[in-house]
Amino acid sequence: MKILIADTFTDSLARLTGDEQRATKVTAFELQLNPANPGFNFHKLDKAKDKRFWSIRVNADIRLIVHRSDGAMLLCYVSHHDAAYRWAERRKLETHPRTGAAQFVEVRETVREVLVPGYVQALPAVPPPSDAVPDLIRSDILSHVSSEVLLSYGVPEDWVSVIQMCDTDDAVMLACVKLPSEAAEAVIDLWIGRTPRAVPEQLVGTDPFSHPDAQRRFRVMGNREELERALNAPWERWSVFLHPEQQSLVERDYIGPARVAGSAGTGKTIVALHRAVHVARQSDGARVLLTTFSDTLANVLAGKLKCLVGTEPRIAERIEVSALDSLAKRLYRAQGGKLHLATSQDLGEMFSGAADASPGHAFTTSFLLAEWEQVVDAWQLQTWDDYRNVARLGRKTRVPESQRKVLWSIFEGVRNGLAERSWITMSGIYGSLAADMAKGANSPFTHAVVDEAQDLSVAQLRFLAALVSGRPDGLFFAGDLGQRIFQQPFSWRSLGVDIRGRSRSLRINYRTSHQIRIQADQLLGKSVSDIDGDISDRSDTVSVFNGVPPTLKTFASKELEIDAVKAWVLARIAEGVLPHEIAVVVRSNAELPRATAAVQAAGLIPRILDERVQTSSGNVSVVTMHIAKGLEFRCVAVMACDDEIIPLQQRVEEVGDAADLEEIYNTERHLLYVACTRARDQLLVTSVDPASEFLEDLRNR
Repeated sequence: MKILIADTFTDSLARLTGDEQRATKVTAFELQLNPANPGFNFHKLDKAKDKRFWSIRVNADIRLIVHRSDGAMLLCYVSHHDAAYRWAERRKLETHPRTGAAQFVEVRETVREVLVPGYVQALPAVPPPSDAVPDLIRSDILSHVSSEVLLSYGVPEDWVSVIQMCDTDDAVMLACVKLPSEAAEAVIDLWIGRTPRAVPEQLVGTDPFSHPDAQRRFRVMGNREELERALNAPWERWSVFLHPEQQSLVERDYIGPARVAGSAGTGKTIVALHRAVHVARQSDGARVLLTTFSDTLANVLAGKLKCLVGTEPRIAERIEVSALDSLAKRLYRAQGGKLHLATSQDLGEMFSGAADASPGHAFTTSFLLAEWEQVVDAWQLQTWDDYRNVARLGRKTRVPESQRKVLWSIFEGVRNGLAERSWITMSGIYGSLAADMAKGANSPFTHAVVDEAQDLSVAQLRFLAALVSGRPDGLFFAGDLGQRIFQQPFSWRSLGVDIRGRSRSLRINYRTSHQIRIQADQLLGKSVSDIDGDISDRSDTVSVFNGVPPTLKTFASKELEIDAVKAWVLARIAEGVLPHEIAVVVRSNAELPRATAAVQAAGLIPRILDERVQTSSGNVSVVTMHIAKGLEFRCVAVMACDDEIIPLQQRVEEVGDAADLEEIYNTERHLLYVACTRARDQLLVTSVDPASEFLEDLRNR
């Protein structure tokens, strides 16, 4: 008998206790081995509208809901006895009459239940009519959309009339919660004036579970190993189910470097993980590097990779997960290089000495350091001719050739000083490794998959290109230009990494509620472009679940702010949120005491996250905005958003170039956006008067 699992099963399983989960997994595993085992105590649910629903006794109180049909058994839901029965009584499994996809359809008792006002504030404004938009969706009233059109997008027959009655944002979002995911996405698109993604139709007689949209919620467990992998804790929905667009990006054959983009929460990291596994599965000779910018995120990726391939050691051994800097240091040492990294203080002292030895200029130390980091060291310029001819992208202070010569004499003095001391910079390490590979040194990897790629430096990208040189499909990037917080923008094409025609944006937000996403998006523009002209359009992103509007509060003192955050944390705990599902985020280490004070005042233990730890503790996480990058929590409080803290006054005062001030404001905005979008369900943003100017953007909706 064919065994399938549904995403509703994985979601319900995650809400059980550890012991209840273990008992359920044992039952599921035994069910695949022997579905006819009389010990399962199958009980037919006579009150269910779909008479093919049965329950299986897991223990005295837990019931597993399965759907039985000829030759197949679907694991649907698991919960305590009454809750499990209620779930089954309100649903039926159908094959959609137009698309041919298998769907769970919620039984519609009354129209009224989906028209009750909820949390929704406002969806994006409906654009004016355009010739590019079909007549049938020019109105913001869904009653103008025909039944045939709604059916073509996967809306269940029972719900077509309800959707046509929805004439407010509240009604649309509340109805979409009841719909299969492809139908919900299409209805939201129709409501805000966009043409939805076409849903493929299958031939009559085709397995309804093989439809691309069915595969995002149902998965066939082909053998014991596959079920064991799916049952291997922690059970994560993303490890089993993918959106069809994500699946396409994962499995596509590329003829050059490729990139997946998208705003926070759209699943870029998930695509990167699945891409790494897909490449490793395709070839026994593949050696895949899965990398990102920090040890913290690398640890998170390693945990997720274990969830994906924990029971497939042959696949796991072909994939190495490492932070990029950590990998580069290891490879550099392996080549016999002495590793003494020059610190910022070392460089500052060296520049002061070199500047004093080169009279006839008025350049500040801040300008010299910025020019070194963003131009000379970044591009690993070795000679005066290199510096004279380089395009100083992003540097607005014009420097005539005569002054460039003076600058180069200073930079040459610093370069000589580094060499005399046997010191090196991270850019120097990457440059040395790239040069060795260009000379024929063996690379340990055939492919590199890079998460958070928007923060790659010039030297890092050059190293990655050399690492997989000769393989057109060797580089795969995942990133969001709107979350760039570390690096100056630069031209990827100038380094031979051309992603034109192979860059795709994800637009379905799975992590962040509609309310949080809409408000956080106020910090950024509707589209972001890179130096090479590749545009990432953020305006068509949609969240498919509802939530509580974010709360923004400004207080007269730090003490009042701490008391408010303490009360907010306690309220979340009272609602059933677990401590490790909560994070308090601040701009920098200087504000950590405010965050820890709020958590401690709530009687909870704060866990300060840094580059070395993961988020698996049962304590409330306290984290800076930089370290929070790539993490996610159910509830987030962003504290200390005061004037002179964000944007950080120290960075503003140290501006060394006219372009730097604009870049500082951009990255500080991105930081606040990153912090706010770590939240899934609830977001609190607090400050002490005077508040950051950025909070006005968050309030302007």
